[in-house]
Amino acid sequence: MQETYIPLYRKYRPQKFADLVGQDNLVKALSNAIKLNKIAHAYLFCGPRGTGKTSSARIFAKSLNCVNGPTLEPCGTCPSCVNITNSTPVDVIEIDGASNRGVDNAQAILEKIQYAPVDGRYKIYIIDEVHMLTPQAFNALLKTLEEPPQNVIFIFATTEVHKVLDTIISRCQRFDFKRITTEDIVKRLEYISEKENIKISKDALYNIAKSSQGGMRDSLALLDQISILGTDKEISSADVDDLLGKISVEKLFELVEDFRNTNSTQALLKVNALYEMGCEPAQIVENLVQYLRDLLIVKNTKDNNIIFDVSKLNEQNIELMRPQAEAFENEHLIFMLDKLMYYLKTMKESSNRHLFMELAVVELANNNKYYSYQELIDKVQKLEAQIQGGVQTVPNNAPVMNLPKPKIMQEKTEAKEKENNKPEVIEKTNESESQVIQAEPPREQLPQEPKKQDEKINQPKAQTEENAKSGNWMELLNNIDSIPSRMFFNNLAKPIEITSNRISIGFLKDLFVKQAKEDTKRVPLENAAKKYFGVNSIVIDIKLVDENFTSNVAVTPVVKTVKPLVENKQEQLQQKEEENEDDGYYDTLLQEKSEEMKKENIHSDGSKMVQELFDGKYL
Repeated sequence: MQETYIPLYRKYRPQKFADLVGQDNLVKALSNAIKLNKIAHAYLFCGPRGTGKTSSARIFAKSLNCVNGPTLEPCGTCPSCVNITNSTPVDVIEIDGASNRGVDNAQAILEKIQYAPVDGRYKIYIIDEVHMLTPQAFNALLKTLEEPPQNVIFIFATTEVHKVLDTIISRCQRFDFKRITTEDIVKRLEYISEKENIKISKDALYNIAKSSQGGMRDSLALLDQISILGTDKEISSADVDDLLGKISVEKLFELVEDFRNTNSTQALLKVNALYEMGCEPAQIVENLVQYLRDLLIVKNTKDNNIIFDVSKLNEQNIELMRPQAEAFENEHLIFMLDKLMYYLKTMKESSNRHLFMELAVVELANNNKYYSYQELIDKVQKLEAQIQGGVQTVPNNAPVMNLPKPKIMQEKTEAKEKENNKPEVIEKTNESESQVIQAEPPREQLPQEPKKQDEKINQPKAQTEENAKSGNWMELLNNIDSIPSRMFFNNLAKPIEITSNRISIGFLKDLFVKQAKEDTKRVPLENAAKKYFGVNSIVIDIKLVDENFTSNVAVTPVVKTVKPLVENKQEQLQQKEEENEDDGYYDTLLQEKSEEMKKENIHSDGSKMVQELFDGKYL
């Protein structure tokens, strides 16, 4: 009769602690517990799949229930060892937590706990994937788990320990299984290959171990699957790649070369050829991510032994990838990895994965806008040198944008142009007589100081902007439309800072500060400042100052220049009316209002305060 075939991962399942691979610390802890007879009532084995959790639970149960036990070397022939090996539920009961997850299953366990073991010393419950139990089932086990019968032991195994209740974890001794290293997996695979007469290369074993992600069971299953190819020839790493659907290093090298040369056409042809060969879009992107990661390691590591330990690349692949790694900047490789990770995440959430694979390839192959850190630093330094040296940084052929000037600025510009075209007239007054003298134009052969008006035109742009920031306090007050507000600030305010961005003034008393902050006073001053500086917004700062404060702001009264003679009488009359439209008006108004207040017998405190402060003047 033909023997039943047993898969390799079952045939070579560890039967004692010495057979466990890559879990030395855990083996030492459990062995010492058996030697010292310090057996806990509950254990929690957690870690990635295929790292030996269930196998360790069985070995531990054998060591406790063997006829020679508790021992580190169970015989494997006694009834207890045989039942555990064959998964016969006599004294060691294995329960699948995914299919027995309800509170009824937990109650069934509690009902059988009271019975004594049959062949061994302990009744051991091994619950695999314990995180699948419901909260009600966990709660049903809590009391018994904390104080079980003397001969009962619970061993829980899980790959997602974060889903287990904290109340369960706190009642167990926790052991964390780590991923098995590639070297340990390769040694185990070599041993099994010799036992099973499988012809396979060392590179192929490393490829299998690297693809299993630290799981021994996955490695053995893959070796078992590929072993049928080794009847006629030695199994190579390329055979493993074909079986797993992985892309070879040579093909990935050519694809990344197309990225470096910005050849999007060839890159698209290559990925579509891989797609037609059966590679899924997500798998192609994942292989690219792995290749670029290895390329980054090759670039930043000169020792081939270290590269092999980290990436498991053989000598031939390292020598192939090194020139390509030197041609890339670290930042460029990280940029491509970041883009591929973004598209990989998008592909997993999309139904059209092929489209996003092509988008990723096109973007990486047309990345002409990428600049390395050194290139950006060089560009910034070049621009700084041009600015400091006064070199024009805007190209000569750049289009000039003629933006419309604000209305206020346009009116000022037109007035300046008219004023420049007219002959300059200076008012000169002597003790005996007054005469109007027309200034002669400066002679070209004699050096003369430029006039103030010409200074604004001939000065550099930066200097002109700096001068335009400050202003004259009296000139600013003349732009206030409200006469009472103008007189208020003229008599009581002390200018602190007069610039195109900020108007800061001070008062000697809190009462004046409060009045100045009211809209009736502050708004006219703000409008006048906007008009005076030709800006859209300005900050008005009003504060209290002491009597010793001295202002450094220019408060020179405006000197009126004699305007040229106007031939038209009507224009002459209009000009005269404009010059004298406010003369004497506010004095007469203030006098009338003051007399009215005196005639009216007002006895309110507010009125008396205003009269005392302003000498009876009505503001």
